[in-house]
Amino acid sequence: MNKTIATAAEAVSKIPDGSTIAIGGFGVCGLPENLLAALKAAGPKNLTLVSNNAGLDEFGIGTLIKNGQVKKMIMSYGGECKAFEEMALDGRLQVEWNPQGTLAERLRAGGAGIAGFYTPTGYGTKVAEGKETREFDGRWHVFERGLKVDFSLVKAWKGDALGNLEYRKTARNFNQVMATAGKTVFAEVENLVEVGGLHPDHIHTPGIFVDKILHGPKYVKPIEKLTVRKAAAHA
Repeated sequence: MNKTIATAAEAVSKIPDGSTIAIGGFGVCGLPENLLAALKAAGPKNLTLVSNNAGLDEFGIGTLIKNGQVKKMIMSYGGECKAFEEMALDGRLQVEWNPQGTLAERLRAGGAGIAGFYTPTGYGTKVAEGKETREFDGRWHVFERGLKVDFSLVKAWKGDALGNLEYRKTARNFNQVMATAGKTVFAEVENLVEVGGLHPDHIHTPGIFVDKILHGPKYVKPIEKLTVRKAAAHA
């Protein structure tokens, strides 16, 4: 079954207003850049986005927030996005904070069909407010629900026409669990190879989880916060 599509616009055209969407990546590494740009252009509103962070004002998720398309973020880190900060503080944007590991496990649990789990992370903090708590072996835990979404937008290093995906290094963070948590999954890849061109041991997301796949035409890959060493003074 050939799952390839020609453009990102073809994929996001199926995403209606009010959708819940998981966006893969870690910081600005491993983001589905082309799908996000197409989503901004398509313009669906009242979106709930699930992501590790809010990205940058001029790149990725931050552009959707600035464009007024997002009503809620389910996330763990505000990042370097000024628009997110301003809209969250003045109440224009709802935010559901999650410890980073809890967010990843909520997505993994949702994809595995697990209703929820107990974790000690966040007990006694605002993260635990309104949630069930229980003591195990002398330590208190918070009950967290598994997280499933309408759509997942993920990005991989390599993929084939069947939707099998291979991630590279840091870009594997969140993309893998988000690919199982979505009812519909769109993937973009840097390299689209022939079926059989991926080593079986290197397939991180089997194609059964992916609905459509596209070859991304370009990638900016920005650095979230550039830090360089000061030049040494010459004697």
